[in-house]
Amino acid sequence: MIDKGSLWFIIFALGIGSFMLRFSFLGLVGDRPLPAWALRYLRYTAVAIIPALIAPMVALSNEANTGPEPVRLIAAIVTFSVGAWTRNVIVAICTGAITLGLGLYLFG
Repeated sequence: MIDKGSLWFIIFALGIGSFMLRFSFLGLVGDRPLPAWALRYLRYTAVAIIPALIAPMVALSNEANTGPEPVRLIAAIVTFSVGAWTRNVIVAICTGAITLGLGLYLFG
């Protein structure tokens, strides 16, 4: 177990680091226009981050980390399909959450 002083130091250091990362982008560059190539790359940030957060939870979702659980895999497929069909992120996420919730409720 970590002592309280070390824990609060780590929390404070991570908070300062997070603030500095945001400030370096928003505070120092925020009043100037970004080049076209930077704006083009920033458009794909959410498209890259959301799958990067979700993929490990789907691919290694069982207790032994050997493969996906069928319920989570089906929910991911439904989410992707609805997102591709409707082009609406909110509808896709809500549909995937409902599918996952119902699947876990019905199949455990």
